[in-house]
Amino acid sequence: MQRVRLDQDIRPLSDFRANVAAYLEEIKSSKRPIVITQHGKSSAVVMDVGEYEELMERIEVLSDIQLAETQIQNGQGMQHDDAKRKILQDSNL
Repeated sequence: MQRVRLDQDIRPLSDFRANVAAYLEEIKSSKRPIVITQHGKSSAVVMDVGEYEELMERIEVLSDIQLAETQIQNGQGMQHDDAKRKILQDSNL
C-alpha cells in the first residue's frame, strides 16, 4: 500500500462530496488512501478495496507471527523434527 502524501491526500469532506467520482478514480489509480477531514480534523480514510484486503492480510500474518513468538517465549514451541513427525503422523490417519 502506498503511504498517504500529506501535501496531496488530505481533503475536506465538502470537497470530497463534490468530487466523489474523481477522488475514487484517483484512489484506484494511485493506490494511495485519502484522509477526509471534517471541521479541520481528520475524520475518515478512504482507500482502494484491493489495498485494504492486502493490508488486512499483512496484519493477520503479523498477528500470527506475534502469537508464535509469544508461544515460543512461554515454552509452548516445538522442535522442527518433532513438528514434522507429528504432522506426518497425523496425515496418515
